[in-house]
Amino acid sequence: MITIKTAEEIEKMKQGGKILSQVLSQVMAACVPGAHTEELDRIAREGIVKANGKPSFLHYQISDVDPPYPSTVCISINEEVVHGLATPNRVIKEGDLVGLDIGMWYEGLATDMAATVCVGKATSEARELSQDTRESLKLGLAVIKEGAWLHEISQAIEGYLAPKGYGIIRDLCGHGVGYSVHEDPQIPNYHERRHKPVKLKAGMCLAIEPMVSLGDWRIKQKDDGWTYVTADKSLAAHWEVTIVVTKSGFEFVTPWPDKV
Repeated sequence: MITIKTAEEIEKMKQGGKILSQVLSQVMAACVPGAHTEELDRIAREGIVKANGKPSFLHYQISDVDPPYPSTVCISINEEVVHGLATPNRVIKEGDLVGLDIGMWYEGLATDMAATVCVGKATSEARELSQDTRESLKLGLAVIKEGAWLHEISQAIEGYLAPKGYGIIRDLCGHGVGYSVHEDPQIPNYHERRHKPVKLKAGMCLAIEPMVSLGDWRIKQKDDGWTYVTADKSLAAHWEVTIVVTKSGFEFVTPWPDKV
């Protein structure tokens, strides 16, 4: 069921979203050659707890039979698309492309966001992939307003990325957020007519998140039960913000991490 948040709930989400963006900014600044993923996770966890929030990914389970997620922040490196783990002794290297995905409960409401960091002397291809993924997210946001259709977001993202030859990950998508970490509706980053038409309404809180590869769109899961990688081992990038739909457009719930 698609939910509409109240003005009071939206204000609480914005308060939490600003904190989350600040925490993500701190983690991004620490994502340098030689950094340990455990240390990045500690920075995220301590930042959230200090602000009276609660990590929404830590111990998260898709179902009772799935393993609980062991980290506060998903740290996905190079060919890893999402859900990478902050495992012991894992070190960030010069030239890595690192996706950082983070979520938080604040005042009983969830927010979600992600950014990609080009570490040190990353290749021009890696930098362009990250920049284009972020630009596609901006274009998806630009069509949002009450009365618009959900698939217009998908079309805007796909319309920018597809002509450039990128692989748009099809098995993962954006989503509603707020009362739960993941809510309806699902928000694909490509459009197909079989997708159920959804009209946007003011008060919808949505996490828009293009996930893009330099190669093919297909992915597979690693043996850890969480991390998704590109099947062809090509580099992947991921950007995400939470927004609220308004009558005339949208407002950021989680500001860009370099804008807070």
